[in-house]
Amino acid sequence: MTDSKRPSLVVLWLPIVLWAFAFPFIKIGLRELSPVNLTILRLFSTCAIFLCIIALAPKKFSSIRKKDIIPLFLLGFVGVVVYHLGLNYGETLMSPSAASLIIATIPLFMVVFAAVFLKEIITKRILAGILVSALGVAIISLVGTKENPFSISYLTAAGAVLLAAIVGAAYTIAGKRLLERYNALSLTVYAFLFGSLGLLPFLSSSLVTQAGAMSWVGWSAVLFLAVFPTVIGYVLWYVALEKISASSIGVYLYFVPVFSTIASSFMFNEPVTWMFVLGAGLVLGGLVLLNHRKHA
Repeated sequence: MTDSKRPSLVVLWLPIVLWAFAFPFIKIGLRELSPVNLTILRLFSTCAIFLCIIALAPKKFSSIRKKDIIPLFLLGFVGVVVYHLGLNYGETLMSPSAASLIIATIPLFMVVFAAVFLKEIITKRILAGILVSALGVAIISLVGTKENPFSISYLTAAGAVLLAAIVGAAYTIAGKRLLERYNALSLTVYAFLFGSLGLLPFLSSSLVTQAGAMSWVGWSAVLFLAVFPTVIGYVLWYVALEKISASSIGVYLYFVPVFSTIASSFMFNEPVTWMFVLGAGLVLGGLVLLNHRKHA
């Protein structure tokens, strides 16, 4: 592959950095918004931008088939809306760095789903990777808060982030069949647009009240989340995917929780303890074991 066909370093690294910063900015947004209202404002803003992109560059998007509208809605509602609701709720009590590391286990759950639904074989190496990462998640969950890690509220929050990772993996596996009829960018945009319709029943007077009282910091967090990690991050990622294979650039995703931990440490003075480092090492080590099978 010639250098002219490879994406620039900016195209490869900018999405990773933006996705890493999403976790601390979610924490900032939650200071003034409930998890549900933050999800609504972020996703509705994202959808407005995606609609503008479709209007400006319609040829970049595959035509929507009527029979796919319900599958696209279900894919988007579970994989986008439920994902963000779970992550936002989890970060009400969990640190951004801890949440980012739990979300990083999405490839782990993808392997599990592939084994259950696609009948792919789980080797000893893959099983070891799953168990190592699971141990890391358990450690991170215990040290990822200043509150009592065994309280019901905190365990619920940690479970919500874990649910987000699970539905994130399910989104990828379930979307494989639709990728036979839509390119990756189209599928992502359509999933956001149709899935976000599922937020309409969650609209309430609290959204108007909270949005009306938001400071410029709160609005900056919402707009950052909508524009940078979501729109720009995904668009650049798919530009990179057009140049090189997913398996080749997938290793870059390991840096998301690393950068997120660094950003959170500076933005919130989060302490990085040895136990947190141990848990992070186990999570990333387990993911390396999982990824190794693709190149074996």
